[in-house]
Amino acid sequence: MQHRSRLLGTLLASLAVVFATSACGSGGSGGGDGSASATGGAGTTAEAAADRIELLDGPPPEPTLPVEVESADGTPVTVETAERIVPLSGSIAEVVYTLGLGDRVVARDVTATFEEAAELPVVTRGHEVSAESVLSLRPDVVLVEDTTGPAEAIDQIRSAGIPLVVFDTPRELEAVTGRIEAVATALGVDEAGQRLVERTEGRIAAAQEAIPAEGDRPRVAFLYLRGTASVYLLGGAGSGATSLIEAAGAIDAGVESGLEKDFTPITSEALAAAAPDVILVMSKGLTSVGGVDGLLEIPGIAETPAGMDRRVAAVDDGVLLNYGPRTDEVLASLAEQIHAEGTSEQ
Repeated sequence: MQHRSRLLGTLLASLAVVFATSACGSGGSGGGDGSASATGGAGTTAEAAADRIELLDGPPPEPTLPVEVESADGTPVTVETAERIVPLSGSIAEVVYTLGLGDRVVARDVTATFEEAAELPVVTRGHEVSAESVLSLRPDVVLVEDTTGPAEAIDQIRSAGIPLVVFDTPRELEAVTGRIEAVATALGVDEAGQRLVERTEGRIAAAQEAIPAEGDRPRVAFLYLRGTASVYLLGGAGSGATSLIEAAGAIDAGVESGLEKDFTPITSEALAAAAPDVILVMSKGLTSVGGVDGLLEIPGIAETPAGMDRRVAAVDDGVLLNYGPRTDEVLASLAEQIHAEGTSEQ
């Protein structure tokens, strides 16, 4: 399973117990299964792309250190060297690699699913950081999100004298620029960070220009699924998917129906109120319930407009809510899938 309290985004801290329960059943420690998945139900034939990082043009940057930064938790941190980096978030790892510093990364957590990181040792157990595993790799700097835990592991790493920088977990499209800049600054590569910001912003803008501006906006319900653990949740305000759905030219059906929590257990009543035209899921979540056919067996889904038309959009767990350098790819894939006309799966 992909971590989505760093997945969702990614997910949120409130779902940490759920994620730990279902971690073993989803196989999230290996490489991803593609940045986009054509389900057939959404009428799209897009091929799955390799889950790889596209480096910035030019030679890898040389960090200018030391630098002093302030963690998102208010702790001042001095980073003196960055020869051995441990990013404990797939989203952060994606930025580090794209900046050209991947050869300095010595470990990953289960949410770094892209191919370049596949051979690195995993220093998380389920979705919890193993401080002992991190410290055994003698890192120069550790990069985490404000949802990374447990707190005892974070404290143990800091107590060992390792510079540890905490970043806010990105939960909306507007956070992409700030995330890239913050990571680049902490590693002493501001110039490369600015170039990556410019590239990313340009690509996101280009993706948005291709999104239909006219016609009705489809209602999209974001579902978090882990069939192996019987976890079926409907996203509401704060799920992390709303800004992507809206940027793709659609309406977040969960938010529109009044769901104020990040996630709510799926019920027939909640689905009826949301009345989605399209259902958005993560690829591994869809696989865990047996594909579109299995998804339609979850009570209430087959009766929604999306269920009746088999309109399902799937995006890989490792990129959907990262809000990083590949956000343009996520946005383009999502827009293509949710604006496709529904067809019956053959």
